Amino acid sequence: MKSVAIIPLRSGSKGIPGKNKKKLLGRPLFEWCLGEAILSKLDEIYVFTDDDWILNRVEKEYKWTKKVHALKRSASNASDTSSTEDAMKEFAEIVQYDFDLLCLLQATSPLTSHVDINNVLAKVKEEKYDSALTVVKTKRFIWSEEGTSLNYDYLNRPRRQDFKGMLMENGAVYAIHKNQFLKGNNRLGGKIALVHMSEDTLSEIDEPSDFLIMEKLLTKRLNNSKNTPRKIELLVLDVDGVFTNGKVAVSSNGELFKTFSLRDGMGLENIRANGVKVMVMTSEDSPIVKKRMEKLDIEMLFMGVKDKYARLSHLLQELNLSRDQIAYVGDDINDLSNLNAVGWSFCPSDAVQEVKSACDIKLNHPGGNMAIREVSDFIIRYNQRFENIK
Repeated sequence: MKSVAIIPLRSGSKGIPGKNKKKLLGRPLFEWCLGEAILSKLDEIYVFTDDDWILNRVEKEYKWTKKVHALKRSASNASDTSSTEDAMKEFAEIVQYDFDLLCLLQATSPLTSHVDINNVLAKVKEEKYDSALTVVKTKRFIWSEEGTSLNYDYLNRPRRQDFKGMLMENGAVYAIHKNQFLKGNNRLGGKIALVHMSEDTLSEIDEPSDFLIMEKLLTKRLNNSKNTPRKIELLVLDVDGVFTNGKVAVSSNGELFKTFSLRDGMGLENIRANGVKVMVMTSEDSPIVKKRMEKLDIEMLFMGVKDKYARLSHLLQELNLSRDQIAYVGDDINDLSNLNAVGWSFCPSDAVQEVKSACDIKLNHPGGNMAIREVSDFIIRYNQRFENIK
């Protein structure tokens, strides 16, 4: 059964201009949902938008996976009056209904995980429901505009622990079988299954202040990776501002040179001799960096990576490692999501303030001047405590 997802996005958001591109922990909002979709059991994911910036970013950034596609949404179907169902129908017609199951993912729900997506897919694929959606159990008391209590008797107010509450759509994930979608042109229909998500996922991004709330919720969730101390198996490093001082000499012909610390290079040699793998991931695509990493014999080099969080998540699946086995060194906001979601996070002494606030350890040395050596020495000492643990 071929399962295809659509992430519909509009460029003309009025409540928060440019909402889908606005960064949340260093990543554009839509990439939180997209990254989890890649990790899920979906066969294909389409970012369906009229925004050329997003289309170009998706086409360039996600070549490392065959799942992701960028598809142009018509301007007439991206207006304030267009419905999500309109977008779903247009999409289905463009791809000529080449799917068995259509999944709708909402970018304004960045707390959605690949587990949530898989749970929804399973209801339609394995349990033979016609459609499914995600819901949250809430114990809030609901009233009508007319002053009528809708889900409880206010004269006999129940204690919270005795109150069953009610289920609310959180607008995160929907899935429907093609035959049912053809019947009703709606995201839901027929025999409908409910998939529960945690109560914090009721939060969506509709107002500017929602970004601040969501950032705190995401940070708390990502920090759960730090709950269990484990041996560090992989060190992941940014380049500019970590290997270097963050400066580059440029001529009219392009990049001239960067400077690297030889002592940092010895630190990496030491840490690999102690069984820790080293990965370098940078948003830049620099021949100078490539040459330096060849000199250091670093094979796991990934350049030109904009969505570092999704790329690293995918690589960890291949390496059979979890995030609590990772140490990560970064200096700027495009590293924030990973820094919040690994076993140990480090930043050079001259990192930006947002990164310093997020990291476990603020190094004594600046980027390009023994910051990596300091990290390497720390990890070697830290891993010694696990030597006698089987």
